[in-house]
Amino acid sequence: MKSPITGKEMTLEREQRTMSFRKKEYKVCYHYFLCIDTKEQFTTTELDEVNLVQVYNQYRDEHNLPFPEEIISIRDSYGLSAAKMAEVLGFGTNTYRNYEQGEVPSESNARLIQLAREPEEFQKLVQLSGVLHGKQLERLSARIEEMIERRKKTACIDLEEYLTGSKLPDEYSGYAKPSLEKLAEMVVFFAGRMKPWKTKLNKLLFYADFLHFKNTGFSISGTRYCAIDMGPVPDNFNSIFEWMKKKGDIRIHEKQFGDGGTGEQFLPAAERKFRAILFSQKELAAMNTVADRFFKTGTKEIIDISHHESAWFENERDVQKSVSYLRYAFELKAL
Repeated sequence: MKSPITGKEMTLEREQRTMSFRKKEYKVCYHYFLCIDTKEQFTTTELDEVNLVQVYNQYRDEHNLPFPEEIISIRDSYGLSAAKMAEVLGFGTNTYRNYEQGEVPSESNARLIQLAREPEEFQKLVQLSGVLHGKQLERLSARIEEMIERRKKTACIDLEEYLTGSKLPDEYSGYAKPSLEKLAEMVVFFAGRMKPWKTKLNKLLFYADFLHFKNTGFSISGTRYCAIDMGPVPDNFNSIFEWMKKKGDIRIHEKQFGDGGTGEQFLPAAERKFRAILFSQKELAAMNTVADRFFKTGTKEIIDISHHESAWFENERDVQKSVSYLRYAFELKAL
C-alpha cells in the first residue's frame, strides 16, 4: 500500500496493543501500515477487520457467546431464512443478519440463539412466536421431530468430539468450530497436490490453518495442534487419519526404508474429488499458498523449518498442551 502523504510504498507492521470492547480490555496483535518518512500509521478495512476480530473472538470465548458460523449452522439445520429465524427469535432481521456476519450479540440474545440449538427448545420457541403458519410450519415441525428422533438414536459417543476435542471454538481451535469434514478435505487437497509423507502432511495442515488465522483471525478447520519432536501436528492425528482412510477419503501407502524405518505416504483415493465448495476464497488461497511454498520441500527440511516457529519451540516440552493460534499465528516465520 502506498502512503497517501508521500506516495511511497509503506511497510506492514504488527505490534502488541490493548483494545477495548464493552468495557473490557484485550491484548491483540495490531496490524497497520507505516509511512517510513512521516511515521504516520494507516489501516485498511481489511486490517481493521483483523484487529477487531481478535477482540470480538476473545470476548465471545470469555462470555461463551456463539460464533458466526455456529449461528449460521443453527439456522441452516432448520432450513429457515435469516428473516424467518429472526422472527421466531424475536429479533429484527438486520440485527440477526449482523450476528451472522460477525457482530457480537448481547448476552441475552446470545443465550436465546444457543437455546435454539436444541430442537426441543426451538420447537417451543416456534410455538410461542406464532409467526409461522400453514405448510411452512408443517415442514419445520416435521424437521424438528426428525432431529429429535435422530438424537435419540445417535450413539452416546460423539465421534467428532472424540477425535477433535471440545466442540466449542476457542483460541486453541482458532475460534472456529472443529470440523472433521473440512480437515478431511484439507488432507484430500494436499494428498492430491503433493502426495506427502505423513510427517510433512502434518506440517502442511498446521501452516494452512495458522496462515489463515494470521490473515483473518480464524482457522480453517478448527483443528487443535500440539508440538511433538517432529514439529506441530494435529491432536490425535493418527486416529483422525485412520478414520479418513476407512471413509475412503484417502489412500495411505506404507513403505519400508533401508534403515528399518517405515513411512506412510498419503495419496488421493480413487474417484475421490476435492470439494472446493466447502471453503471460502481466502481459505483456498491460504491452502494454495502453503502448497506452493512447500511443494519442493522435503520432509526433513519442513521439520527443520517448523522447528524455527515459536509455536513449536515454546510448546514442545508439553505435548499434552494445545498451541494457541492467538499467541503464535501472527509470529509465523515461514509464511
